Amino acid sequence: MKNFHWLKQIANTHSKLERRLSLGEYKRAISWSKYLISSGAEIKGGGEDEWSADMSQLFIGNKFASGRHSRIYRGVYKQRDVAIKLISQPEEDGDLAAFLEKQFTSEVALLFRLKHPNIISFIAACKKPPVFCIITEYYPGGSLRKYLHQQGPHSLPLDLVLKLALDIAHGMQYLHARGILHRDLKSENLLLDEDMCVKVADFGISCLETQCGSAKGFTGTYRWMAPEMIKEKHHTKKVDVYSFGIVVWELLTALIPFDDMTPEQAAFAVCQKNARPPLPSTCPAAFSRLIRRCWSSNPDKRPHFDEIVSILESYSESLGRDPEFFSSYDPSEGYALARCIPKCIAARRSPPVGT
Repeated sequence: MKNFHWLKQIANTHSKLERRLSLGEYKRAISWSKYLISSGAEIKGGGEDEWSADMSQLFIGNKFASGRHSRIYRGVYKQRDVAIKLISQPEEDGDLAAFLEKQFTSEVALLFRLKHPNIISFIAACKKPPVFCIITEYYPGGSLRKYLHQQGPHSLPLDLVLKLALDIAHGMQYLHARGILHRDLKSENLLLDEDMCVKVADFGISCLETQCGSAKGFTGTYRWMAPEMIKEKHHTKKVDVYSFGIVVWELLTALIPFDDMTPEQAAFAVCQKNARPPLPSTCPAAFSRLIRRCWSSNPDKRPHFDEIVSILESYSESLGRDPEFFSSYDPSEGYALARCIPKCIAARRSPPVGT
């Protein structure tokens, strides 16, 4: 088992921090620490549902990410490296507490039945208000956003861009085939394992397409959000396709979309000016055409993930035959021809049935 600096009670260590905590920070720290016990940092509580964790087997290590109402720790569950998401219900806001509980229940219900190599692996969960716990597989590569931040702008090899994009598309194709909208697809919610395989993660605001309705009151990430969601209109699976287009732009540039704007300014530019992140002059035509289709302002003009996977697989096959594929690709020939070529070649090479 790998070594961990086991988490101690925050209440006992706050005086050792390099700077003094504010009163608000201290109270939040205490509110989290009271649900942890110092012996191995086990979480208090248990559960009876089929997905419930055996909390005596769960140990928490260092925190490596946090959100407004959650903390994510590295840990060990039944001698397996895991990521542990703790969600805290605010005691002073009953409406928000109810919303977070509903969000937790929805996320676990989705994760529990998802099994795919490009989807984060759910292990167990614990529902013990006011703290909920979701345990998933730990991926040492961290988020795609973190990886891109470590790269130089426009530096990713095109074959790697294609590989990562295809991983994401496969994961999203699987979700959409089951009627699930992710609704927060972005590089921060895409994780990398030790083999650079992408895992779609964070289903906190996902929903079944039949239950999504409008986006009124929806809280997402404006830089990746489709215009119909920003406008709080009815939305479909195509909102994920829009976000995918932004993510592929990230892969090509290693930059943050609309980084010269605030999130609110980016939202206004997307909705009122039909703005999109600028495609680099070196962007291959094969990618630029696909990206433009994905982030079309008209959802009906965006491709489904079945088509996206087909397109990217045809690119991969073409690149395998011709290393200069991206520089020689002619968009005027259309995608149908590109997809047909491998099948036509295979048909010519295969003997007729019955010979």
